Amino acid sequence: MPIFQSSSLVKFPSMQENESQLPFTDRMGMLIASVLLTFALTRLFESPRLTVSISLPGFYYAIPLTLGSLMTLLAAALTAAGMDWLTREHPASEGKRYSLEHLLLPTLTAFVMGTPLNLLADSPAWWSGFVFGALLLAAVCTAEYIAIDPATPSFSLARAGLTAVAYALFLILVTSLRFSGARMALIVPSIFIVAGLISLRILHLDGKDRWDFPWAFGIALVCAQIGAGLHYWPLSPVQFGVALTGPLYALTMLSASLAEDIPLRRAIAAPALILGMAWVIAIFL
Repeated sequence: MPIFQSSSLVKFPSMQENESQLPFTDRMGMLIASVLLTFALTRLFESPRLTVSISLPGFYYAIPLTLGSLMTLLAAALTAAGMDWLTREHPASEGKRYSLEHLLLPTLTAFVMGTPLNLLADSPAWWSGFVFGALLLAAVCTAEYIAIDPATPSFSLARAGLTAVAYALFLILVTSLRFSGARMALIVPSIFIVAGLISLRILHLDGKDRWDFPWAFGIALVCAQIGAGLHYWPLSPVQFGVALTGPLYALTMLSASLAEDIPLRRAIAAPALILGMAWVIAIFL
């Protein structure tokens, strides 16, 4: 009888509760491998270029569609599904529905990875971008998994890492779009959508479980207007990216400071300094 009781308490490793604050390595490996395979297939196969055109009175716009574009969307969808799979196994999410917030940055990471990889498809530098993207995606997914539980000791580190990666993703995307020579009709909506989503996620990382939709919309609108104004300036891709990342960073910081009831004069000082430094750096790059 004692033997039977002891054996009934045995749990296989696959059935044990994940007591650590890190995701299961096997699931993380499957997620990263599936996304990387998607990008690798883009490099192995060549496909004809399909152009979808929109023609209106006084307006004509052509949208180029390639295998890389479709694979980028597929990689983003795989990342969202895989991150959902990971978050459901977190100890703090037991009995709760998963939150869309933890899928946002990983999905954006996979989507943003596709833009520079498509531009570097015929360059040896593609492999460097491929490896860097894999490491970045793994870091973002791990940090989002940790951020599910604000009470964990690693939450502050995960929050700082996610914030830094979010701004870096915006910089990479805007720089890549500028480098590709995309038209303003594509760049401005991209800036608006990505800036809004990134600011929304960063402001939600304060642990107060609130969504600042008005601030996110306002930040996205300002960044899109600045991007439209700078589109025809003779700026290099890096200058263009830095000049837009500065306002995103400054306005998001201002929103976070005002949410903490910091007086406006004090709250505006640091964002104004950061914005000025970003534009000075953009001028001298």
